[in-house]
Amino acid sequence: MKTTQTIAGLILFIIFSHTSWGHNTMADSTAMENTETATFGAGCFWCVEAIFQSLDGVHSVESGYAGGNVERPTYDDVTSGNSGHAEVCQIAYDPKIISYSDLLMVFWQTHDPTTLNRQGSDVGTQYRSVIFFHNKGQQELAVEYKKQLDLTGSWSKPIITQIEAFTKFYKAENYHQEYFYVNPNAPYCKYIIQPKLDKFEKVFKDKLKSDSSN
Repeated sequence: MKTTQTIAGLILFIIFSHTSWGHNTMADSTAMENTETATFGAGCFWCVEAIFQSLDGVHSVESGYAGGNVERPTYDDVTSGNSGHAEVCQIAYDPKIISYSDLLMVFWQTHDPTTLNRQGSDVGTQYRSVIFFHNKGQQELAVEYKKQLDLTGSWSKPIITQIEAFTKFYKAENYHQEYFYVNPNAPYCKYIIQPKLDKFEKVFKDKLKSDSSN
């Protein structure tokens, strides 16, 4: 990736952000009534989940599967590559606190959207870069954001992120939920997720929840 990636991302954030970052002053019960949903695939969902759980305005993140052709897939089905599903995270967020454009900025700056079916050492179609939009507004923002990133040359290679209509989300097995927080000492968490999370928190430190809980 080029060194201009972060700068370009911040410029695009200013261009496309429809609501400013803020602080939640409403009661949790009231806030939950106003949530919207975003669904992203950006490699292993353990890492994606840990990142988005940290953001102010995000109420919940579930790891699961989307975009395939098998009903109620299991983890084994997905990792075999035969189900067609991607590992994704379904994010419930308050648009009064964090906008969809904000989420897109985090999405594109926390994985490599130029590698086909691969993120680091994780290889397979289940690790593809993909956005499942839930409405026309999300589709338009994702398409335009991707277009502008390509025009600015933020990466040395073209962005291959797929942008598809959301159809169905299958929640992954329970042991995948909150994986990083339940298993902080697991090798994948210590050597893959934690360094990435540390880097993310430095860049987006003013966008995080006020406490360390998720």
